[in-house]
Amino acid sequence: MRCYETSLPDVKIFEPEVFEDSRGFFMETWNSARYLQWDIPTNFVQDNLSLSTKGILRGLHYQQPNPQGKLVYVLQGEVFDVAVDIRYGSPTFGHWVGIILSAQNRRQMYVPEGFAHGFCVMSETALFAYKCTDFYSPPSERGIFWNDPDLKINWPISHPTLSEKDKQHLQLRDIAVEYLPVYR
Repeated sequence: MRCYETSLPDVKIFEPEVFEDSRGFFMETWNSARYLQWDIPTNFVQDNLSLSTKGILRGLHYQQPNPQGKLVYVLQGEVFDVAVDIRYGSPTFGHWVGIILSAQNRRQMYVPEGFAHGFCVMSETALFAYKCTDFYSPPSERGIFWNDPDLKINWPISHPTLSEKDKQHLQLRDIAVEYLPVYR
């Protein structure tokens, strides 16, 4: 497995080793010993799966309190995946990393606790999987407006389909400090 650093601390890209032959392929999507080598938590407690169609944008989501780290990847289709550092006091506060994740490139991205996460679907459909370091907590659920002008995320879509909840998110600068994770 290969691990690539990004411009944001602790956000990492993984390329698992894939064994292909005439029957298809095999790969490990999770092996705690391998990921621990790159300081990825091994205490995942919940796996999630979503199916979305082209033009859907989910995010930018986070939980505070009860933050979640996420190991994300695509089983079918292609998405543009984004992690944003929202840790109050961080030297990279408000900075983001974006990467294409697809069934073809089989890449994974680790989004640490204290980061907002979102993705938009670029293929006709996308089956998106992720492991979480904490359970979903409705009272802790928070979000940032997908097209926050201060973040300047270079989304490959200008008019996405959003959930009603995602349409209501505030810009990062308008979120009270007590609703943001703190950089340590």
